[in-house]
Amino acid sequence: MTSNQIISLLPYQDPFLFVDKLTMISSEGVTGNYTFKKDAYFYKGHFKNNPITPGVILTECMAQIGLVCLGIFILKDEFSETSPQIALTSSQVDFFLPVFPGEKVTVVSEKEVFRFNKLKCNVKLYNEKNELVCRGKISGMIAAN
Repeated sequence: MTSNQIISLLPYQDPFLFVDKLTMISSEGVTGNYTFKKDAYFYKGHFKNNPITPGVILTECMAQIGLVCLGIFILKDEFSETSPQIALTSSQVDFFLPVFPGEKVTVVSEKEVFRFNKLKCNVKLYNEKNELVCRGKISGMIAAN
């Protein structure tokens, strides 16, 4: 399954799709990136005269690349043209640096466990300077429709 095939199966679309490209994927992990658009809707109010990407959006980007894309790859034989059913069950993320409009980020995810359609991953998000922006554990349920 190619990067483009995985991305096409994601149940998201603009303006809530936070995956541009997957650069590595295996049954043990995934690496991908996304560039935050300078005119994204959430910058208008977060924060006044100092736009910063909200932590919840960074967490969503980490979940889309690090959990959902990996889950689709792991369950690739169960998907054809249908989008997966996704339920985020938990996330624990620590934030260290801000992400500004126009910045490209890279998400690196390593599978911790996949059992009974529940996937748990250790996920890190880096900025263009390869500085650690945030990291955490994200888990969720994934299944074919």
